[in-house]
Amino acid sequence: MPYTRLSSFYFFHFAALGALVPYWGPYLLERGFAPAAIGALMAILMGTKIVAPNVWGWLADRAGERMPSVRLGALLAVLGLVPVFWADGFWTMALVMAAFSFFWNAPLPLMEAVTFNHLGARASRYASVRVWGSVGFIVTVLLLGWWQEWAGSGVVPLAVLVLFIGVWASCLVIPDRDQAPAEHAHLSLRRLLARPEILAFLAACLLMQASHGAYYAFYSIHLEANGYSDAAVGALWALGVAIEVLVFINMHRLLTRFGARRLLLASLALAVLRWLLIGAFVDIIAVQLLAQSLHAATFGAFHAAAIHLAHHYFPGPTQGRGQALYNSVSFGVGGAMGSLIAGSLWSQAGALVTFAVASGLGGLGFIAALRVDRGGRH
Repeated sequence: MPYTRLSSFYFFHFAALGALVPYWGPYLLERGFAPAAIGALMAILMGTKIVAPNVWGWLADRAGERMPSVRLGALLAVLGLVPVFWADGFWTMALVMAAFSFFWNAPLPLMEAVTFNHLGARASRYASVRVWGSVGFIVTVLLLGWWQEWAGSGVVPLAVLVLFIGVWASCLVIPDRDQAPAEHAHLSLRRLLARPEILAFLAACLLMQASHGAYYAFYSIHLEANGYSDAAVGALWALGVAIEVLVFINMHRLLTRFGARRLLLASLALAVLRWLLIGAFVDIIAVQLLAQSLHAATFGAFHAAAIHLAHHYFPGPTQGRGQALYNSVSFGVGGAMGSLIAGSLWSQAGALVTFAVASGLGGLGFIAALRVDRGGRH
């Protein structure tokens, strides 16, 4: 198995996310965009996941090869980002963000399918590859926080461009892998989506990511408005992902012991608590440290469990489209919905109400996840 080459893709992809999620909102704020505009622009990053993964997943499944599509998408993401240095005004910035995020979001679900095919019977070891994405996120958050404090927010798009180039370079050395065996050839995506447990799973994923909308779009702004320095903001982001690394390292044990369904439910319950802590107790550093520690559950454990369930629910020729559907419904529809809700609430209702609504979305996700089937420890 090409462990190092697969890990390098996750490192650069999530390192780019570590530059975009914590720092793109403050970068836009410094460039004069209003909170509602920032919420809408951040929603574009999530919204392109609604379309892009499904288009590219369909093309790759029909072609029978995934890596050519991954490499093309990564290259076009690099080219799509370049005009950001000249973008001026909401619609120009929106067009640039839609272009680069459409292609940047395309490779990940295809790479998830390629990774699981390389793992074969060792699917529970997925987290040992994915953990390098968390490492990349931490490195970027810490270094970019320091660099931005020293040189200003103008370095953010430059850092993202360099990391996008890293994503593309890593794709060039990863070999493709044959799809799952022919015994699943009779399966159709439409038939799978008629199953209530799969619909409940997708609904839970959508609501979990919607609950993260306020966090991704406004957490850094929330901290800075309450006196936290750029370095402190970066350190808090890094803390959450550092503890997430510990979860990924031990994920195969957690999956074996508890199963994906229980991990899904526990993560959603902790999301309800986390958003309330962030909204109500921002001035208490100890509470923020606790809230960020819960990122290990609300993202790390949840995503690892969800990606396992997606791999289980969508086998064979539905694999690429199934992973794409998971990404588009959760990170796409859910992420965009959460960003738009947070953007509309932030200026008028304030941080406390915005994060309380996020907590409510997590609660609805918990209710949906109760319908996920108990069959097996996927």
